[in-house]
Amino acid sequence: MKLRDRQDKVERLFSFYKSSKGNPFQESSTVLRGEVDFLGAVLLMSRVDEEHWGGIGRAGIRTGVDSRFRFETAVGDKGSVGIEFVANQKRVASNDGDVLETPLSLSKLFYKANAANGFSAIAIPIGAQVKDLDVASDYSLQEEKGLTDVSLGPPMLHQQTGGAIGVTVRMSNVIASLAQSIAGIRNGHCLSTFGQVVCLLPLGLKLSLLGLHRGPKLAGHNIHLGAFSIPVGFSRPSGDAGSRVEASAPPLTPNIPEFGSIALKLDSEFDEYKRLSGWIEMKQANPEHLEWAVNFSDSSEDGYGWGTSLGGILEGPGNWGHFQVESYVKFNPSKRFSLKPGVAYVVDGNTQTLALVLRSNWSI
Repeated sequence: MKLRDRQDKVERLFSFYKSSKGNPFQESSTVLRGEVDFLGAVLLMSRVDEEHWGGIGRAGIRTGVDSRFRFETAVGDKGSVGIEFVANQKRVASNDGDVLETPLSLSKLFYKANAANGFSAIAIPIGAQVKDLDVASDYSLQEEKGLTDVSLGPPMLHQQTGGAIGVTVRMSNVIASLAQSIAGIRNGHCLSTFGQVVCLLPLGLKLSLLGLHRGPKLAGHNIHLGAFSIPVGFSRPSGDAGSRVEASAPPLTPNIPEFGSIALKLDSEFDEYKRLSGWIEMKQANPEHLEWAVNFSDSSEDGYGWGTSLGGILEGPGNWGHFQVESYVKFNPSKRFSLKPGVAYVVDGNTQTLALVLRSNWSI
């Protein structure tokens, strides 16, 4: 009912603009897309402790229910505006197994515009993620998901960036994009820059070079400002003032240096459904720390499909800190509903975990 009420409000807003001549929403309609994703797992391990839970968290096994709904309306001939709502109940990998519940709420607001000569732009004032700016993937909800996070691309793509604006230029065989984002103080980082170059190669290959640079992080946690507040200080407090602050609240630690990540991604589409992809990501703070994955899947919507992935973390020459492999079979009882039973095996340090996983997805 809450979702329907929100949809009615959006439709009334668009109808108001449609009643005026020359408005950008004239002759446009709102398209609803959504998905409900469920993942459950039976975790077989030698003992239940924090070390094993840490390995499961790094493997990206996130059980629970996640629901997303997106309303998108065309604006003029080459633009669109949309809003996204999300509600989820996810269990995080910790020793107490907390459940994070989020009621149905606004999670994203975006505007896309396509201009002539291969130029396009996107603005996301609320709820931006780096993956929203990835031009090598389709900006949609219905992405093919495996059993864990390794099937979803480099970790940098799933970082929250607050609000963002980006531009893209498309040429014959090259796509280049640049985006700038800004987040509130509560998110730690204020400014982030994301860049990407995609080369379209023969035989359906797509090679992507991605880079994310994040500004200095304020390590203090005693500042609480609004979403659109950006503080600017011109002087340092005196010693006496600093003493008074220390007596009432924890002091702010110095800024943690800026950091970033670089990733290389290769995608190959054999046909409409079969896809082979791989990626590797290196962090600026520790160049010897490498995360990687290889995915091979058949996302057929008729009959059945399948998928297999393997990935890990290399913490130095010959030091495999983490390794995992997964495989599943995809059944399609209907065109918009799928079941994916499978198994995942995780080796993290001295721990080993075998997970029997079931993922189901319903899209509208």
